[in-house]
Amino acid sequence: MKKVYLDHNATAPLRPEARKALEEALDLGLGNPSSVHHRGRAARALVDEARERIAGALGVAEEELTFTSGGTEALNLAILGVMGEAPDRGGLATCQTEHSAVLGACALAADRGAQLTTLGVDALGRVDLESDRGALGAAHLVAIASANGETGTQQDLEAVRVAMGGEDRGLLCVDGVQSLGREPLSWLKGVADMAAFSAHKVGGPQGVGFLWKNRRASLGPLCAGGGQEEGLRPGTENVAGIHAASIAVELAAREAREQAPRQRALLTTLAQGLFAAFPQLDLNGPPVEDPGRLPNTLNVAFPGTEGRILVVRLDLAGLEVSAGSACASGSLEPSHVLLAMGQGGERARAGLRISLGPTTTEQDIHSAVDILRKTLR
Repeated sequence: MKKVYLDHNATAPLRPEARKALEEALDLGLGNPSSVHHRGRAARALVDEARERIAGALGVAEEELTFTSGGTEALNLAILGVMGEAPDRGGLATCQTEHSAVLGACALAADRGAQLTTLGVDALGRVDLESDRGALGAAHLVAIASANGETGTQQDLEAVRVAMGGEDRGLLCVDGVQSLGREPLSWLKGVADMAAFSAHKVGGPQGVGFLWKNRRASLGPLCAGGGQEEGLRPGTENVAGIHAASIAVELAAREAREQAPRQRALLTTLAQGLFAAFPQLDLNGPPVEDPGRLPNTLNVAFPGTEGRILVVRLDLAGLEVSAGSACASGSLEPSHVLLAMGQGGERARAGLRISLGPTTTEQDIHSAVDILRKTLR
């Protein structure tokens, strides 16, 4: 049975170009990039080239990038690295709908003495900037996602920065994991001070991420050790993974302009098919045509169903989707994102996330609707 894969927000299939780059790097028999002999210098050259490639794709300076093991580590480095360096400068603010990496890092910072404020959201998942303006203005660090991985809701980061009091006030750390390759990163410079990304969301290998930070952001390392990554991320670099990741990031950034409208058109077709088949279907997050929704993400609730049970049934029928963030997929609790948006426990448990990618076809969309119709008839 051919599977229809519509869970790109959890991870994207490895791009052929990234796989080739990964295999080529492994076949080189590279040394430690901190070694000064030939194999070490060859490894260092690949890491340097990868940093240059990603910096060019994002339009940032090479020295502003730090390689990590993924988005979670990058976010922890940003949040705990800043709050550890400035525990008395001001508070820490985040949002109720954030990924567990952000919520967990903020909770740990609070345990260590940081004054934490957790901001609420409206029914579409957007931060209420008017009621939270005081907390945003008082915070030394605000950690917020550019786009929610469960619902596709995008935040107005320029408005968040204004509510913080402008560029000369606190630091803004953005979880940009779900935005890379799916929307223009217009907020990256001039709005954000730090941003975390993960390669496997755009077809790179799992286990590689990176943190971008500008000169305003001062942070310390999470681990003690060597001086790799300017001392911020000690440990021998994953050379082959970083090389392959840079290929995937470059391709994703290049394709974003054409992929966004293509995927939004497919998402519209999917939504139309589902609502025609299931008139009582509930939509979570902004309207499908809303430009404030990621072009690849649909979150719906089938009344009377349990999202995680439905995921298993759909998998057996040939459709791979999820009931929310992959990092919380084993939890029996309702989605914290949907609860924060005002949904009751039953509807929050019924949420189903369908996320498209560059390899998604129109036939995949029609097959998904057909599988759902047959499974829930």
